[in-house]
Amino acid sequence: MLQCTLCPGMVRPVVAGPAVTSSVLLVGQAPGDKEGRLGRPFAWTAGKTLFRWFETIGADEQQFRSRVYMAAVCRCFPGKKPAGGDRVPNNLEIANCARWLDAEIDLLRPRLLIPVGKLAISQFVPLKRLADVIGHAARVERAGHAMDAIPLPHPSGASTWHQQEPGKRLLEQALILIAQHPAWRSLGRKQ
Repeated sequence: MLQCTLCPGMVRPVVAGPAVTSSVLLVGQAPGDKEGRLGRPFAWTAGKTLFRWFETIGADEQQFRSRVYMAAVCRCFPGKKPAGGDRVPNNLEIANCARWLDAEIDLLRPRLLIPVGKLAISQFVPLKRLADVIGHAARVERAGHAMDAIPLPHPSGASTWHQQEPGKRLLEQALILIAQHPAWRSLGRKQ
């Protein structure tokens, strides 16, 4: 995966979390422009918010990174849109990276999936509105493996969905569901 060059429109390097054997899999959308330089997913502003959320259910950033496998729909930075902001990966880029995600699911056989953001959520759960899926668990299947999915909104500063209602309440519900899930509890975190 680290040597992949299938997508000419993506900005390398490939960004991947550490190889952690875990029954919990977090899937983000794609790295931002800082993650490649820093060499880890969720290493910048969105990561600070994401890890604050997980601290509320007993895992600081170091504990999370050492106990949860972190993947993404796309592993390279998609680049910027001409009008500003990060470009959304196209269908071919998503399909090219799907092989890596499928292989990881096949190897890990996670019991809990945490897709973060609309792009990641939509790879597993039909999505029209965030309010329909955040705060709920769903049984999903991918790569021949069934697991529980508890989606989270994207923690980006560009999105205020999680900062106002119903997003605040639904985010809190989602975090409670994650904290109560047997796979999360088995990671040895305080409740």
